[in-house]
Amino acid sequence: MNDRSPSAASVQQLAEGAYGYVQPDGSWYINNCGFVSGGDHTVLIDTCATERRTRALLAAVETTTGGRAATVINTHHHGDHTNGNYLTGGATIIGHRRTREELLATGIQTYDGLFTGSDWGHLELRVPDVVFDDRLTVYAGDVELQLIHPGHAAHTTNDVLVWLPAQRVLYCGDLVFNGGSPFAVMGSVAGWLAALDLVRELEPLTILPGHGPVCGLEQVEVVARYLRFVQETAERGRSAGLTPLELVRETDLGEFAVLAEQERLVGNLHRAYAELDGGAVLGAPIDLAAAFTDMVIFNGGAPIRCFS
Repeated sequence: MNDRSPSAASVQQLAEGAYGYVQPDGSWYINNCGFVSGGDHTVLIDTCATERRTRALLAAVETTTGGRAATVINTHHHGDHTNGNYLTGGATIIGHRRTREELLATGIQTYDGLFTGSDWGHLELRVPDVVFDDRLTVYAGDVELQLIHPGHAAHTTNDVLVWLPAQRVLYCGDLVFNGGSPFAVMGSVAGWLAALDLVRELEPLTILPGHGPVCGLEQVEVVARYLRFVQETAERGRSAGLTPLELVRETDLGEFAVLAEQERLVGNLHRAYAELDGGAVLGAPIDLAAAFTDMVIFNGGAPIRCFS
Protein backbone atom coordinates (compact mmCIF):
# COMPACT_ATOMS: atom_id res chain seq x y z
CA MET A 1 0.00 0.00 0.00
CA ASN A 2 1.24 3.49 -0.82
CA ASP A 3 2.47 5.57 2.11
CA ARG A 4 0.41 8.75 1.94
CA SER A 5 1.28 9.98 5.42
CA PRO A 6 2.95 13.37 5.97
CA SER A 7 6.18 11.54 6.82
CA ALA A 8 6.34 10.21 3.24
CA ALA A 9 6.96 13.71 1.87
CA SER A 10 10.44 14.57 0.64
CA VAL A 11 12.42 17.71 -0.12
CA GLN A 12 13.92 17.57 -3.61
CA GLN A 13 16.42 20.12 -4.87
CA LEU A 14 15.34 21.39 -8.30
CA ALA A 15 18.20 23.87 -8.82
CA GLU A 16 20.53 25.97 -6.69
CA GLY A 17 18.34 27.43 -3.94
CA ALA A 18 15.12 25.98 -5.43
CA TYR A 19 13.31 23.06 -3.82
CA GLY A 20 10.20 20.98 -4.21
CA TYR A 21 8.28 19.50 -1.30
CA VAL A 22 6.73 16.40 -2.89
CA GLN A 23 3.90 14.57 -1.11
CA PRO A 24 3.01 11.04 -2.29
CA ASP A 25 0.76 9.97 -3.77
CA GLY A 26 -0.58 13.26 -5.09
CA SER A 27 -4.23 12.24 -4.85
CA TRP A 28 -7.10 14.39 -3.56
CA TYR A 29 -5.81 17.14 -1.23
CA ILE A 30 -2.23 15.75 -1.17
CA ASN A 31 -0.38 18.52 -3.01
CA ASN A 32 3.17 19.58 -3.70
CA CYS A 33 4.69 22.80 -2.39
CA GLY A 34 7.94 24.56 -3.20
CA PHE A 35 10.37 26.95 -1.61
CA VAL A 36 13.19 29.17 -2.78
CA SER A 37 16.00 30.23 -0.49
CA GLY A 38 18.12 33.27 -1.20
CA GLY A 39 20.37 34.05 1.73
CA ASP A 40 18.23 35.09 4.67
CA HIS A 41 14.98 35.33 2.67
CA THR A 42 12.95 32.20 1.94
CA VAL A 43 9.85 32.23 -0.27
CA LEU A 44 7.35 29.40 0.22
CA ILE A 45 5.10 28.38 -2.67
CA ASP A 46 1.77 27.08 -1.34
CA THR A 47 0.82 25.48 1.94
CA CYS A 48 -1.07 22.22 2.55
CA ALA A 49 -4.62 21.02 3.09
CA THR A 50 -4.34 20.05 6.75
CA GLU A 51 -2.76 21.29 9.92
CA ARG A 52 -0.41 18.33 10.33
CA ARG A 53 0.74 18.39 6.72
CA THR A 54 1.46 22.12 6.84
CA ARG A 55 3.36 21.78 10.10
CA ALA A 56 5.50 19.03 8.52
CA LEU A 57 6.10 21.28 5.48
CA LEU A 58 7.19 24.23 7.60
CA ALA A 59 9.53 22.03 9.63
CA ALA A 60 11.13 20.74 6.42
CA VAL A 61 11.61 24.29 5.13
CA GLU A 62 13.26 25.37 8.37
CA THR A 63 15.51 22.29 8.45
CA THR A 64 16.62 22.85 4.85
CA THR A 65 17.12 26.62 4.92
CA GLY A 66 17.81 27.32 8.58
CA GLY A 67 14.91 29.74 8.89
CA ARG A 68 11.20 30.32 8.38
CA ALA A 69 9.64 31.55 5.17
CA ALA A 70 9.13 35.33 5.11
CA THR A 71 6.91 35.25 2.02
CA VAL A 72 4.26 32.79 0.82
CA ILE A 73 2.91 32.61 -2.73
CA ASN A 74 -0.42 30.86 -3.39
CA THR A 75 -0.74 29.34 -6.86
CA HIS A 76 -4.58 29.36 -6.61
CA HIS A 77 -7.36 29.34 -4.03
CA HIS A 78 -8.02 25.63 -3.54
CA GLY A 79 -7.74 24.46 0.06
CA ASP A 80 -4.95 21.97 -0.54
CA HIS A 81 -2.77 24.96 -1.50
CA THR A 82 -4.06 27.55 1.00
CA ASN A 83 -5.59 25.96 4.12
CA GLY A 84 -2.26 26.10 5.95
CA ASN A 85 -1.58 29.78 5.25
CA TYR A 86 -2.45 30.75 8.81
CA LEU A 87 0.40 28.64 10.20
CA THR A 88 3.08 30.73 8.49
CA GLY A 89 2.98 33.37 11.22
CA GLY A 90 3.99 36.85 10.11
CA ALA A 91 4.88 35.83 6.56
CA THR A 92 3.45 38.00 3.78
CA ILE A 93 0.97 36.04 1.65
CA ILE A 94 0.89 36.88 -2.08
CA GLY A 95 -1.75 35.68 -4.52
CA HIS A 96 -3.86 36.64 -7.48
CA ARG A 97 -6.64 39.12 -6.76
CA ARG A 98 -9.24 36.43 -7.41
CA THR A 99 -7.50 34.05 -4.99
CA ARG A 100 -8.22 36.50 -2.19
CA GLU A 101 -11.78 37.05 -3.43
CA GLU A 102 -12.54 33.33 -3.70
CA LEU A 103 -11.17 32.57 -0.25
CA LEU A 104 -13.14 35.41 1.34
CA ALA A 105 -16.29 34.21 -0.43
CA THR A 106 -16.02 30.52 0.44
CA GLY A 107 -13.90 30.33 3.59
CA ILE A 108 -12.33 27.00 4.55
CA GLN A 109 -13.98 24.29 2.44
CA THR A 110 -13.85 20.63 3.53
CA TYR A 111 -16.68 19.46 1.24
CA ASP A 112 -18.38 17.23 3.78
CA GLY A 113 -20.40 14.57 1.98
CA LEU A 114 -18.15 14.65 -1.06
CA PHE A 115 -14.93 13.44 0.61
CA THR A 116 -14.29 11.17 3.55
CA GLY A 117 -11.18 10.20 5.48
CA SER A 118 -9.44 13.55 5.94
CA ASP A 119 -7.73 14.63 9.15
CA TRP A 120 -8.08 18.39 8.78
CA GLY A 121 -6.91 19.35 12.26
CA HIS A 122 -7.45 22.96 13.31
CA LEU A 123 -7.80 25.30 10.31
CA GLU A 124 -8.19 29.08 10.12
CA LEU A 125 -8.76 31.21 7.06
CA ARG A 126 -5.88 33.42 6.00
CA VAL A 127 -6.09 35.18 2.65
CA PRO A 128 -3.36 36.90 0.59
CA ASP A 129 -2.13 40.23 1.94
CA VAL A 130 -0.70 41.32 -1.42
CA VAL A 131 -2.59 40.74 -4.67
CA PHE A 132 -1.85 41.27 -8.35
CA ASP A 133 -3.70 40.88 -11.65
CA ASP A 134 -1.24 39.94 -14.39
CA ARG A 135 2.41 39.70 -13.35
CA LEU A 136 4.53 40.39 -10.32
CA THR A 137 8.23 39.89 -9.61
CA VAL A 138 9.43 38.72 -6.20
CA TYR A 139 13.03 38.22 -5.06
CA ALA A 140 14.46 35.74 -2.59
CA GLY A 141 17.87 37.32 -2.15
CA ASP A 142 19.26 37.39 -5.69
CA VAL A 143 16.84 34.76 -6.99
CA GLU A 144 14.15 36.20 -9.26
CA LEU A 145 10.66 34.70 -9.13
CA GLN A 146 8.24 35.82 -11.84
CA LEU A 147 4.57 35.37 -10.93
CA ILE A 148 2.43 34.97 -14.03
CA HIS A 149 -1.34 34.74 -14.39
CA PRO A 150 -2.27 33.33 -17.84
CA GLY A 151 -4.91 36.04 -18.35
CA HIS A 152 -7.92 33.74 -18.25
CA ALA A 153 -9.33 30.73 -16.43
CA ALA A 154 -7.56 27.37 -16.63
CA HIS A 155 -7.57 24.98 -13.67
CA THR A 156 -9.29 27.83 -11.80
CA THR A 157 -9.86 31.52 -12.51
CA ASN A 158 -6.79 32.51 -10.47
CA ASP A 159 -3.89 30.22 -11.38
CA VAL A 160 -0.37 31.56 -10.87
CA LEU A 161 2.81 30.21 -12.42
CA VAL A 162 5.98 30.82 -10.41
CA TRP A 163 8.86 30.98 -12.89
CA LEU A 164 12.55 31.13 -12.02
CA PRO A 165 14.08 32.30 -15.32
CA ALA A 166 17.74 31.93 -14.36
CA GLN A 167 17.22 28.38 -13.06
CA ARG A 168 14.53 27.51 -15.65
CA VAL A 169 12.45 25.98 -12.88
CA LEU A 170 8.66 26.29 -13.03
CA TYR A 171 6.35 25.85 -10.05
CA CYS A 172 3.21 25.09 -12.02
CA GLY A 173 0.52 24.74 -9.38
CA ASP A 174 -2.32 22.59 -10.65
CA LEU A 175 -1.83 23.50 -14.29
CA VAL A 176 0.09 20.22 -14.38
CA PHE A 177 -0.97 16.96 -12.72
CA ASN A 178 1.39 13.99 -12.91
CA GLY A 179 -0.34 10.66 -12.38
CA GLY A 180 -3.76 12.07 -11.52
CA SER A 181 -6.62 13.26 -13.69
CA PRO A 182 -6.67 17.03 -14.32
CA PHE A 183 -9.69 18.82 -12.85
CA ALA A 184 -11.24 21.76 -14.70
CA VAL A 185 -14.68 22.07 -13.10
CA MET A 186 -13.82 25.46 -11.51
CA GLY A 187 -11.91 26.77 -14.51
CA SER A 188 -12.00 26.26 -18.26
CA VAL A 189 -10.97 23.34 -20.44
CA ALA A 190 -10.24 25.61 -23.40
CA GLY A 191 -8.52 28.16 -21.21
CA TRP A 192 -6.34 25.49 -19.64
CA LEU A 193 -5.16 24.35 -23.06
CA ALA A 194 -4.23 27.96 -23.86
CA ALA A 195 -2.37 28.25 -20.54
CA LEU A 196 -0.27 25.23 -21.45
CA ASP A 197 0.93 27.17 -24.50
CA LEU A 198 2.38 29.70 -22.07
CA VAL A 199 4.11 26.91 -20.14
CA ARG A 200 5.69 25.67 -23.37
CA GLU A 201 6.88 29.17 -24.28
CA LEU A 202 8.80 29.42 -20.99
CA GLU A 203 10.73 26.23 -21.91
CA PRO A 204 11.33 25.07 -18.34
CA LEU A 205 13.92 22.40 -17.67
CA THR A 206 12.18 21.29 -14.48
CA ILE A 207 8.52 21.46 -13.49
CA LEU A 208 7.07 20.94 -10.04
CA PRO A 209 3.45 19.92 -10.72
CA GLY A 210 0.70 20.61 -8.23
CA HIS A 211 0.35 16.86 -7.66
CA GLY A 212 2.68 13.99 -8.46
CA PRO A 213 6.40 13.56 -9.18
CA VAL A 214 8.71 16.27 -10.53
CA CYS A 215 8.59 16.25 -14.32
CA GLY A 216 9.41 18.08 -17.52
CA LEU A 217 7.54 19.31 -20.57
CA GLU A 218 6.59 15.77 -21.56
CA GLN A 219 3.96 15.79 -18.81
CA VAL A 220 2.50 19.02 -20.17
CA GLU A 221 1.70 17.09 -23.34
CA VAL A 222 -0.10 14.38 -21.36
CA VAL A 223 -2.28 17.02 -19.70
CA ALA A 224 -2.96 18.66 -23.06
CA ARG A 225 -4.00 15.34 -24.63
CA TYR A 226 -6.33 14.68 -21.68
CA LEU A 227 -7.99 18.08 -22.02
CA ARG A 228 -8.50 17.57 -25.76
CA PHE A 229 -9.96 14.15 -24.95
CA VAL A 230 -12.43 15.87 -22.60
CA GLN A 231 -13.45 18.30 -25.34
CA GLU A 232 -13.86 15.58 -27.97
CA THR A 233 -15.81 13.36 -25.57
CA ALA A 234 -18.11 16.26 -24.68
CA GLU A 235 -18.78 16.98 -28.35
CA ARG A 236 -19.72 13.33 -28.93
CA GLY A 237 -21.93 13.21 -25.85
CA ARG A 238 -23.72 16.44 -26.60
CA SER A 239 -24.45 15.25 -30.14
CA ALA A 240 -25.86 11.99 -28.74
CA GLY A 241 -28.00 13.78 -26.16
CA LEU A 242 -26.23 12.16 -23.21
CA THR A 243 -25.77 13.69 -19.79
CA PRO A 244 -22.17 13.91 -18.52
CA LEU A 245 -22.78 10.96 -16.19
CA GLU A 246 -24.29 8.83 -18.93
CA LEU A 247 -21.43 9.74 -21.22
CA VAL A 248 -18.70 8.77 -18.75
CA ARG A 249 -20.27 5.36 -18.23
CA GLU A 250 -19.94 4.51 -21.91
CA THR A 251 -16.56 6.16 -22.56
CA ASP A 252 -13.34 4.23 -23.17
CA LEU A 253 -10.61 6.12 -21.31
CA GLY A 254 -7.86 4.73 -23.52
CA GLU A 255 -4.42 5.96 -22.42
CA PHE A 256 -6.02 7.86 -19.52
CA ALA A 257 -7.30 4.71 -17.81
CA VAL A 258 -4.05 4.67 -15.80
CA LEU A 259 -4.75 8.06 -14.20
CA ALA A 260 -6.08 8.25 -10.67
CA GLU A 261 -9.27 10.09 -9.69
CA GLN A 262 -11.24 9.04 -12.78
CA GLU A 263 -14.41 10.51 -11.24
CA ARG A 264 -13.00 13.91 -12.18
CA LEU A 265 -13.95 13.23 -15.80
CA VAL A 266 -17.61 13.66 -14.85
CA GLY A 267 -16.95 17.12 -13.43
CA ASN A 268 -14.75 18.03 -16.38
CA LEU A 269 -17.57 17.12 -18.77
CA HIS A 270 -19.98 19.38 -16.89
CA ARG A 271 -17.53 22.23 -17.57
CA ALA A 272 -16.92 21.18 -21.19
CA TYR A 273 -20.69 20.98 -21.86
CA ALA A 274 -21.08 24.54 -20.58
CA GLU A 275 -18.33 25.68 -22.93
CA LEU A 276 -19.97 23.91 -25.87
CA ASP A 277 -23.20 25.71 -25.02
CA GLY A 278 -21.39 29.04 -25.31
CA GLY A 279 -21.26 29.82 -21.62
CA ALA A 280 -18.68 29.62 -18.85
CA VAL A 281 -15.78 29.65 -21.32
CA LEU A 282 -13.61 31.72 -19.03
CA GLY A 283 -14.54 30.14 -15.74
CA ALA A 284 -17.98 31.65 -15.19
CA PRO A 285 -19.99 29.77 -12.55
CA ILE A 286 -21.65 26.47 -13.40
CA ASP A 287 -23.75 24.17 -11.22
CA LEU A 288 -20.97 22.74 -9.05
CA ALA A 289 -23.43 20.86 -6.85
CA ALA A 290 -24.66 18.92 -9.89
CA ALA A 291 -21.11 18.16 -11.01
CA PHE A 292 -20.03 16.98 -7.56
CA THR A 293 -23.21 14.93 -7.11
CA ASP A 294 -22.52 13.11 -10.37
CA MET A 295 -18.95 12.43 -9.23
CA VAL A 296 -20.26 10.76 -6.07
CA ILE A 297 -22.80 8.74 -8.09
CA PHE A 298 -20.01 7.61 -10.43
CA ASN A 299 -18.09 6.58 -7.30
CA GLY A 300 -20.88 4.13 -6.46
CA GLY A 301 -22.87 6.61 -4.39
CA ALA A 302 -20.27 6.77 -1.63
CA PRO A 303 -18.12 9.78 -0.68
CA ILE A 304 -14.77 9.87 -2.43
CA ARG A 305 -11.88 8.56 -0.32
CA CYS A 306 -9.40 11.24 0.60
CA PHE A 307 -6.11 10.52 2.38
CA SER A 308 -5.19 14.05 3.47
